[in-house]
Amino acid sequence: MRLLYNFAIRAYLFITGIAGMFNPKARLFNRGQKGLLESIRSCVKTESPIIWVHCSSVGEFEQARPIIEWYKRERSRYRILLTFFSPSGYELRKNYNLADWVFYLPIDTTSNARAFLDHVKPVKAIFIKYEFWYNYLHELNARNIETYIVAAIFRPSQMFFKSYGGFFRKMLCNYTTLFVQDNQSASLLKGIGITENVRICGDTRFDRVYQITHSSASFPYIELFAKDHFTMVAGSSWAPDEEIMAKVLKNFPRTKLVIAPHEIGKERIESVVKCFEGYKVIRFSEINAKYGESAGKDISTLPDSLKRLLQESNVLVIDCIGILSSIYKYGKIAYIGGGFGVGIHNILEAATYGLPVVFGPNYMKFKEAVDLLELGGAKSIKNATEFYSFISTLSNVPSELQKRGEISSGYVRQNLGATEKIVSVMEKV
Repeated sequence: MRLLYNFAIRAYLFITGIAGMFNPKARLFNRGQKGLLESIRSCVKTESPIIWVHCSSVGEFEQARPIIEWYKRERSRYRILLTFFSPSGYELRKNYNLADWVFYLPIDTTSNARAFLDHVKPVKAIFIKYEFWYNYLHELNARNIETYIVAAIFRPSQMFFKSYGGFFRKMLCNYTTLFVQDNQSASLLKGIGITENVRICGDTRFDRVYQITHSSASFPYIELFAKDHFTMVAGSSWAPDEEIMAKVLKNFPRTKLVIAPHEIGKERIESVVKCFEGYKVIRFSEINAKYGESAGKDISTLPDSLKRLLQESNVLVIDCIGILSSIYKYGKIAYIGGGFGVGIHNILEAATYGLPVVFGPNYMKFKEAVDLLELGGAKSIKNATEFYSFISTLSNVPSELQKRGEISSGYVRQNLGATEKIVSVMEKV
């Protein structure tokens, strides 16, 4: 089975090599793998102990971040090596200032795993959520290096729990501790004989999003745009989400929309603007380009022409990255994209500000979405009619809006503390 796994890894590398001729993300991945081990050897030089943290992409990075910050604050003797598998994660966070080095993960072959660990020599390896790489895990175990998986979620459909899943179950035996999010995950692991090194600690994202509410950036022009209106903030939207919003919001003339598409390429942003034909649409980048620093630090300093533009517009497109988690605070309700595709994006960034959240039908893989639906802080919709009904209720019944918002923020507060639980085990404090 190991031979088949290694063949599959090399086949994946071959396929991405071909895909790179047509696909920008594949091209970035290929470029990132080229000369990667040599770059690591030339850059990673220190006498200090190294903690290696590996994330697949941006979402997993947000789960890793509270742990990285804890180590930098409380155990500053460690150096942090951060790796990503996906181009989207690496490109967005390659300049993260609390990591001493940021790289792509060398593809999981036996030779790469050995060469990587021979040079880096980490004292701890921390994988986030779904990262199971056989050769790295095997080599870490062979070298007696502390190895953890954080915020893991396990489901019966995963290969670990199938009759043919012996090879994959062996991977799990390489972890020093598996920090899982819920009781179901722990029960599944118990069913395959993994019990003593399992800890139910929750999800570190709760700590991260709660932290954001106390340190988020301010955007006075977004504040003025949203002021005195029933404003919805749509995060990480895709075309099916936008079509529903465009169809429904025309029935609510007092409602405004701040929308941050999941992808922000030129063609993608133009398609968003086109979707909202008939609305007065402005782009975040246009405000920055035209007004720049003159946009001011609070509403009172905004130029009159900008004030008029913001007050007259009803859709603001966020065509940049990195600010979504800071702008939910300007909304009354949040729409989280992805539910009509492969799955929803982060709902906790909105919930922590006390916003009811709405999303499409593909949410079952996300524990926080299931929880909030049961509690009443969230609503899943299948079509524009259901969306219309939900918006109508919340915009016309303030008490319902407040109740659902309090449920959302309360849910985040009740689930704080995963970071402290995890590091207390790692550091045995």
